Parts: sequence; C-alpha cells; structure tokens
Amino acid sequence: MDISHDKLLWMYKTMRSIRAFEDQLHTDFAAGKIPGFVHLYAGEEAVATGVCANLTDSDFITSTHRGHGHCIAKGVDINEMMAEIHGKATGSCKGKGGSMHIADVNKGMLGANGIVGGGPPLACGAGLTAKLKGTDQVTVCFFGDGASNQGTTMEGLNLAGVWKLPVVFVCENNGYAETTSPQYSVSGQDIAARARGFGMPSAAVDGLDVFAIYEAIREAVSRARRGDGPTFIEAQTYRYYGHFEGDTIKYRDKDEEEQYRSRDCLQRFRGVVLEQELLTQAELDAIDAEVKKTIAEAVAFADSSPMPDTKDILADVYVSFPEKEMWPFQAVPA
Repeated sequence: MDISHDKLLWMYKTMRSIRAFEDQLHTDFAAGKIPGFVHLYAGEEAVATGVCANLTDSDFITSTHRGHGHCIAKGVDINEMMAEIHGKATGSCKGKGGSMHIADVNKGMLGANGIVGGGPPLACGAGLTAKLKGTDQVTVCFFGDGASNQGTTMEGLNLAGVWKLPVVFVCENNGYAETTSPQYSVSGQDIAARARGFGMPSAAVDGLDVFAIYEAIREAVSRARRGDGPTFIEAQTYRYYGHFEGDTIKYRDKDEEEQYRSRDCLQRFRGVVLEQELLTQAELDAIDAEVKKTIAEAVAFADSSPMPDTKDILADVYVSFPEKEMWPFQAVPA
C-alpha cells in the first residue's frame, strides 16, 4: 500500500476525530446545548478523510449543510469549530455561522452551505481563480445525492467541463436526500454516469473504504493539477444519524442500518492496517485516547467562551449599513 506511515496515522486520527466530534454533538444537541439545527456526518468519515488526504493547505473545498467532517479533514481547528456550533464568539466565524455556515478560508474551507446544490458554482469560481492565476491549486466540491438533481450542480459540471477547471466533484451518496431514497428520486440511478455527459471521467467508489476513496481522488487531483480538467466521483456511503438531529428516521429500517454499520469505515481501516502490520494496536489505541481528550477540551473551550457581542452584528458583512438603515436591528421611528 503506497501510503506513508504518518499519513495512515493521520487518516485514522481524522476519521476518529470526526466520529467523536459528531457523537459529542449528538449528545449535546439532545441536552439542549446547541442553538439551531445540526446535520451529523457520522458514518461518512472515510469520504472526507480520503479526499483531503490528497490535498494541501493551499487547496480548497466547498461543503454542504453536513460539513463538520469536511472541516475537520481540511484542518479547521476543533476548538473553534465546537465554539462556532455553540454560537460562541471564539468560533471560527465568531459564532455567526453556526453548523450550516461554518468556514475557515485560511484553511481552504470555503464554507458549509445551507443551500442544496449551492457548492458547485462556488467551486467553479475557486477553480477559475486558480486557472487564471496559473497556480496548481485544486478545489474539491462536496455535495449529496439530493444535490445531484439540482440545476446549479448541472451548470457547475458544464462550466467546469467547458473551461477545464481544476475541480473534483465528489457526490456523497448516503442513500437519502433528507428522507427520500435515490431509488425514487434519481432517474437512471447511476449518478456517476451523469458526469460523463459533460465530457469528464467519473466513477462510483465504495465510500465506506477510505483507501478506495484515497486512490480515486489521488488520480482526480493529479488530473486537475496537470490542467486536464475536472473529474466526478460518486462516493457511496451512509449516515448513521438522521438527516438532522431530532429526525425520527422512520423512512429506513434497522436491518438496513445494521448492514451498513457492519461495514463501518473505522473498523475496516483497523482491520486492514493491523492485518498488514502497517500500524500497531498500541498506535491506534493512543490515537483513540488523544481524540477523546481533544473533544473534551473542545467542549470545555466552547462552554467557557463568551457569547458574541451585539455591537458586532453588522461586522464582517459585505455591505456597510449607515446607522439610519440599520432596521430591523433598531427601532423604526413612528
């Protein structure tokens, strides 16, 4: 296996960190500690990890409403993420973005997006910037099976193909667009095949196997860096929790869930690296302990952080509002 020892350790730590982070949010949301909605990424860790293992700090990603895993894999600070999701001023977006709009441009994480299919046009913009500047930067666009039916996604694929942009489109097909299966909502069923209509190579990959994702994305990123244009990867994965926290998940049964959990990406990774003696049990256990400590520290950081100050409500926005136009943030004269 052509993956370094350090990268294998990074892969396991990243997947374990995502799982622990999401499990913690699952608990905290049920306890009423988190404002707004959260959409958890648990179960899909192999996709974000296998993708971002091929990226550098100067590359970009665009994300979705289910973006915590993308953030962690791209290197966003976990303390700042936890604070952001709790709506605190120390968050990566100063508590203003929350779960569905978390971002860290300094890490190349261009933002989660509450709009289904909102990422592809943004990814094309980042890809066009890299092409015009003559850099070798690559942008990865994450989106779900539901977004594969959106016009913005089709437009993004077409634009990337016409301009040969350095963009890798990654469809995270987790089996459900909210509560709707692709078997009902996707004509033709083969999502990956759609991209070939736009003149780009595409493939469907086992999204529960981090090594399969890593290899597929490695070739796609290499193509993009060479200037050969975009690639489309459909990662067939599964989310363990509901569409959102509070979802009763009446649209799928226990047998289905058990089938996917039996192929858990973390357990499969452990099995492979131990069987092939690539990592040791002690190394994996040490990472488990380190991650547990990191998540506990992130919770404590978020709990002890202050709420945002209301005087900063109009800071960091694109338009400067004169004081007389600050409605609805101040009373309007009668």
